[in-house]
Amino acid sequence: MLDIHSFATEDSISLWWEKPEEHIDCYDLELNGAFAGTASKTHFEFTGLEPDTDYSVSIRYSDECESASYRTGKMRVRIDVTLPPYNAAGDGKTLNTEALQKALDDASSDNCIYIPRGVFMTGALRVHSNTELYIDEGAVLQGTSESKDYLPRIPSRFEGIEAECYSSVLNIGYMDHEAPADSAENILIRGGGTIASGGHVLAERIIQEETVRLADYLKALGSKIEECEKPETIPGRVRPRLVNISNAQDIHISNITLRDGASWNVHMIYSRNITADHCRFISEKVWNGDGWDPDSSEHCTLYASEFWTGDDSVAIKSGKNPEGNIIARPARAIRVFDCISHSGHGIMIGSEMSGGIEDVAFWDNDISSSSNGFEMKGTWKRGGYVRNIRIRDSAAPCVTIHAVPYNNDGEPAPDKPLFSDMSFENLHLSGIRTDNITGERSSGPVIDIDGFDNDTHTVKNIVFSGIRIPESCPGIMKIRNVEDVVVKGLLTE
Repeated sequence: MLDIHSFATEDSISLWWEKPEEHIDCYDLELNGAFAGTASKTHFEFTGLEPDTDYSVSIRYSDECESASYRTGKMRVRIDVTLPPYNAAGDGKTLNTEALQKALDDASSDNCIYIPRGVFMTGALRVHSNTELYIDEGAVLQGTSESKDYLPRIPSRFEGIEAECYSSVLNIGYMDHEAPADSAENILIRGGGTIASGGHVLAERIIQEETVRLADYLKALGSKIEECEKPETIPGRVRPRLVNISNAQDIHISNITLRDGASWNVHMIYSRNITADHCRFISEKVWNGDGWDPDSSEHCTLYASEFWTGDDSVAIKSGKNPEGNIIARPARAIRVFDCISHSGHGIMIGSEMSGGIEDVAFWDNDISSSSNGFEMKGTWKRGGYVRNIRIRDSAAPCVTIHAVPYNNDGEPAPDKPLFSDMSFENLHLSGIRTDNITGERSSGPVIDIDGFDNDTHTVKNIVFSGIRIPESCPGIMKIRNVEDVVVKGLLTE
């Protein structure tokens, strides 16, 4: 039986399903008994449907057939932000924050906020429950590069530390680690357009301003500042995300280009049931320009998306010592499949993982042009755990499980972190890493595992099977401080 998940708009039904254990070349899809198409991956979209209508769907594969009924959504009344009383201007010059916020506030669950072709300059916007935001192809919701346009600061979390950060271009929900994930729900963002921000210009301005504001604190840290990645690390933690999702549930982003956040592009904190599909993440010149970051969130799914990022394409997180250990909200039930990284660091777990990370599955991804491949990382101070990870049927430079030396500031957890119970199956590993800034290529081990240099702590229970490497691969394996590692079916080609 396929574990099928669905999402419907007024004219489409999207399905995705967990990849079965058996190899399946294709899936045949039927709609109301008629052939509708073939899927080679584990997702499919039926389009051109009638609103508020029941449809029978069947998926045929191997000798199996699974059928179910799905209903499209109701047609919503469109609110065009360029028409009265909003009169937003897509001229790339006019600041439309007030007009766009009024449209968002006026909308009910029966409305769709429509942004047509054009460049609509804006500051921070707040999206309430039961909102559909349709950004049409050729439309850009363009955040400014002025820090004042992202006030007030809001409760947020960056690099595992809760703090007051600048508001993002889109802000969904209100962060509170003691509250359930229901401060915002049932939000759809789609349409083929773009959400953008001020990128590295905005980031540098905020870092400069924050460095001045924190001058006495930073000076008092003395040599402790060396535990950070670089001197700008602490001032940089207040930068806004592009889309900030906090304590929210049932949020769907589909067919949107997300580019040039001042730090991470899509960040979900203490949230659940967050899905993104057919998106493009672009942030090549942005320090910490991650694409999609589930943080102490669960049931988060990303598929059929592409990355050109200045840092991690995907980074799964759960807080930083000791705060993350105390809050203890894990990231779990995370799925990433059928994605491509054209540049960037790759797909990461950590380094902020103090609240725990578990039940993560990646499949059918091509991150062979990344610098770091699939990487599981922490520092010896983190505590917490990473477990029950499955990565298969994908291409990458390498698989790395290790401690990292950066952002090691803060008091240590009472216990060292534990990385365990991971499987890597049918991977093509090249051993060739591509620098995301210079484009230069370098070689190294395809499998690199190193525990935390402690006799009582190692990486445990790791299985590699069906790993394919080039015959001329310069390095194969580097393994230290590990218990119960199995490597079987190492193939050259």
